Amino acid sequence: MAALGASRSTQDLDILTTDRTTLRSTFWRRLEESGTVVEIRTGDINDPLVGVVRLTRNGDRPVDVIVGEGSWQERILGGASRRLVAEVQVPVVDEIGLILLKLYAGGPQDRWDIEHLLGIATDREKLQADIASRAAELPSRCGRLWSRIITPDT
Repeated sequence: MAALGASRSTQDLDILTTDRTTLRSTFWRRLEESGTVVEIRTGDINDPLVGVVRLTRNGDRPVDVIVGEGSWQERILGGASRRLVAEVQVPVVDEIGLILLKLYAGGPQDRWDIEHLLGIATDREKLQADIASRAAELPSRCGRLWSRIITPDT
């Protein structure tokens, strides 16, 4: 969010991957040996995520490695551009990709984030049209959430 110009009170860092090997404890062995606490949680059948790995080291903010799936997520990640985040160049998805990912996650904070991103968009109408054209890639529940966001109850 912050890398796209949307301020939030949290300073968490989330990394998205579709690589399921990150859910294996052996993948993180070297980090654990250097003092990082690694918590691996796999999603259940109702979870939109394959899993989450939380990395915590004394004195640092936790980092969540979110493990997703699907070719649509891989396409979003493939379109990421490098930006400076916490003094490190990292790939960051664009606002369309972030909104699609947040629609998929579907929680209350995700909805607020989407509304915030729409509120700061330089061309809100174009952004909404772009999201609408790509929303068919997502499960139908995402389209229903999108409809509620762009046509709120009065």
